[in-house]
Amino acid sequence: MIKIKSMSAPIRSGASPCLVCVCLLMRVAPASAYRPFDGTDAAVVDKDKFEIELQPAGVLKDSSGKTLIAPAARFNYGLTETWEAVLEGQFENPLSPPGPANLTGAGAFLKGVLREGSLQKKDGPSVATEVGVLLPDSGPSQFGPSQFGASLAGIVSQRWDWGAIHLNGVAELTREHRADLFAGVIIEGPSKWTVRPVAEIFYEKEFGKSETVSGLAGLIWQMREDLAFDVGVRHALTNGHPVNEVRAGMTVSFSVLPAPSLHRGVN
Repeated sequence: MIKIKSMSAPIRSGASPCLVCVCLLMRVAPASAYRPFDGTDAAVVDKDKFEIELQPAGVLKDSSGKTLIAPAARFNYGLTETWEAVLEGQFENPLSPPGPANLTGAGAFLKGVLREGSLQKKDGPSVATEVGVLLPDSGPSQFGPSQFGASLAGIVSQRWDWGAIHLNGVAELTREHRADLFAGVIIEGPSKWTVRPVAEIFYEKEFGKSETVSGLAGLIWQMREDLAFDVGVRHALTNGHPVNEVRAGMTVSFSVLPAPSLHRGVN
């Protein structure tokens, strides 16, 4: 995840009142999330901060056809210094063959840092967990009705000067009430680089349904300390059938608390 310092800028006297209010409310603060991966890292957004991970559009092609993923989003809110609330989901729009759009992959989670480490500028690995509820998909499924599911994840991260590694292990009860196991590793280049290369490999088995081996290569562009853009290309095999996906998006964070008064210290 990306840690960012707060920034401030003068407001011109000609600025509209609405713009002034937005600037005061949405004071930029550190971000902490991971696009364009399926896994994540052992860090959370700072207390009282919002973080938005947004993919305006992406394309997925598999044995069933081509699907437009637009949009996909994850919202994070810092509850404490070590815990955050997460809400995520995406809309799938079938292109060939065409079909109705469906809300899929929705879930509500709590993510917490169990051990502060290198991602929190301390010694040793950072360790986190994420637990939550999988929400039913909006559309019908050929594998049975979509219901509520559950997820429990463990994450271990270590950062060095040359880059970072994040290990993910997830156990789920899927929306079709099948057992699912996920194991993945994320590797990224030096955090000091403005544009750093990234990669992810994972294995996932949904018992009685599918087995997937996936690889992703991409780039993260740290445009500003509060704003990052990403792009990734993923190739996978699911039950021996190829799956190809292009992902592109952004991560931005801000505070909903008022910025410090410009007149602090004035009687």
